[in-house]
Order: sequence, then structure tokens, then C-alpha cells
Amino acid sequence: MSIQEIDFSKTLTDEQVYETVMKNYSNFSKEWIFHQWNWMNNVYWGFNDHYKYMIIISLVEKTLQFYDQMNIQYSFDDYYSKSYLQIEKFSITELCEKLDLPKETIRRKVIELEKSGVISRSKKKIIIDRKTFTVVKPVNQIKFASKYILLVSQALNKEKIYSKKLDQQLIENLIKKKFSLCWRWFYQMQIPLVIGYHKFMQDLSTFHIWGTICMNQVCNVSNELNTGNKRPPLDYLTTNNILIENLGTDSGISAMSISDMTRIPRATVIRKCKYLIKNDLIKISKKKQYALSSMNYKKILPYQTEIFRYKAEFLRKVLNLLVIS
Repeated sequence: MSIQEIDFSKTLTDEQVYETVMKNYSNFSKEWIFHQWNWMNNVYWGFNDHYKYMIIISLVEKTLQFYDQMNIQYSFDDYYSKSYLQIEKFSITELCEKLDLPKETIRRKVIELEKSGVISRSKKKIIIDRKTFTVVKPVNQIKFASKYILLVSQALNKEKIYSKKLDQQLIENLIKKKFSLCWRWFYQMQIPLVIGYHKFMQDLSTFHIWGTICMNQVCNVSNELNTGNKRPPLDYLTTNNILIENLGTDSGISAMSISDMTRIPRATVIRKCKYLIKNDLIKISKKKQYALSSMNYKKILPYQTEIFRYKAEFLRKVLNLLVIS
């Protein structure tokens, strides 16, 4: 398609996407939370260490950035057919700034990754071994992301600000065809979004555990949030009011269940939950079950409304790419 054939009046802005997501939040809050929770499981399960995974995908994103700058595009299959990934001009300082971690922490984890054969270093170059691809290869995540993109596109269709009719397979096919571009956008959303929670909650294990409690709560009130065709969708604030107010602690989740679902050791779960309770982000019942607290609403929602702009930017880019491709 030539530039003359593109109807730019049919493309979206970040603000249009953001406003639609926030206004119709109940229609896809469950899918978004499940998308993020599944991704955090992958983050932890890769190395039993959230930050090692974040280091690896930050390095992968650097290769995707290079390809984008050089106007080189790889499909999903082509990208993962490589025998290794090489990152030029590797910098500990750059990773520290990107992941908001102390230099010694980054240095220690890079050495551990090197000793385990995940990466190797040669002067300022770093090489990611092919065996690591199975850890970071986003087979299921493309499906989850595509489903969420579809739901948002349908909300935009209803508001008559996005005319293209999509299906999940079409979205998956585009992401796989233009993988190096689309997944760079994905990492540009996920890395600052997740590191933002790291800053807010002090570490990623705490965020992962809080997210599991949140997902359990959303599943328990899904009937309240499911508006269907009978009534208008609920906005972001109303959805979260229902999430907090319509659920007692009896419908919470135990430390053992959190541990089973995330593979984070139970002792760690209990310790992190104490921190969350102390900071009024969750509460615990007499049955030792955890649920979100009413203070969670006041503390974290203003923060979320800002970091969701990363999500709006990613959605806008993919949806516009679907229009012009």
C-alpha cells in the first residue's frame, strides 16, 4: 500500500484508545489482568527470578530497537530461527537505568546468567544463546495480547472511531508477520509498566503476588462486571468500586494457592503479603485468605491510570498497523 492510498483519518490517537479503554473497562478488565498475570508467571518461571528475565528481554528489546532503526523487519519464525542474538555495546549502566536496579544487583545477575550459559560476553558485546529462546519466545502471549486487542477494537468499532473489523487470527497473523516491530512495541509497553509496579511495591515478587490476589478477586466478581448487551459497560472507576465493595474477605485466596499458581515459595508469599497488609493494599481474613483492601483503591488506582497510557500507545500502534497493512 502506498502512502497515497492510506486514509489517515481512519487511524487512531493514543488519547482515543485510552479514553475508550477507561470508559469500557468492565468489558475487558478480566482479560487484561489475566494477560498480565500470565506474563508475570512467564517472567518468574523462566529463571525463578523476575529480574533475570527482565534483563534478558531488555537485551532482546535492544536488538528489536536496532532492527527498527535500520528498517529491518523479521517475522516470528525468522527471528527465532537465529542461532543466537548479539547485542552490541552492552552497558550495565544502561540496564540499571532501564530496570531501576542498583548496579551491583544487575552485575551479579548478569554474572549468574553467564555462569548458567544463558548469555556470554566478549568485551562490550553480549550474546544470548539459542536455548534461551524457549524461555522468552512469546507463543501464548501473542494469543493473549491478540484477544485483548480484539476486545478493544470492538469497543472502538461501537464508538465509530475505528472502522476496521478484526478477528483474533488476523491480529495474531499480523503480529507474527511483523514480529520484530510489534514485539518491540510490546516491550516498550511492558518493561516500563512492570518496572513502574516494581517502584511502587519495592519488588516484582510483591507485584506478582498482589496481581494474583487481584486476578482472584476479578474472577469472583466476574458476574457483576459482565454487562453483556443488556446494559452499558462500566468505566474504570466503577469497575474497581465493584471489585472492592462487592467482595468480602471470605472470597479471598490463601498463601498456598498463591504459591501453587505462581510457583513462588509459600514462605516468600507470606512475607510479601505482610508487606502488602502493612501498606493497606490487601487484607487478611480469619481464614487466612487474602483480598484487596479498600485502601488499595485509593493508593494504586491513581497510579494505574497513568501507567495505562503505555498500554494505550501499544494498542494504538498495532491497531493502526492493521489499518495500513
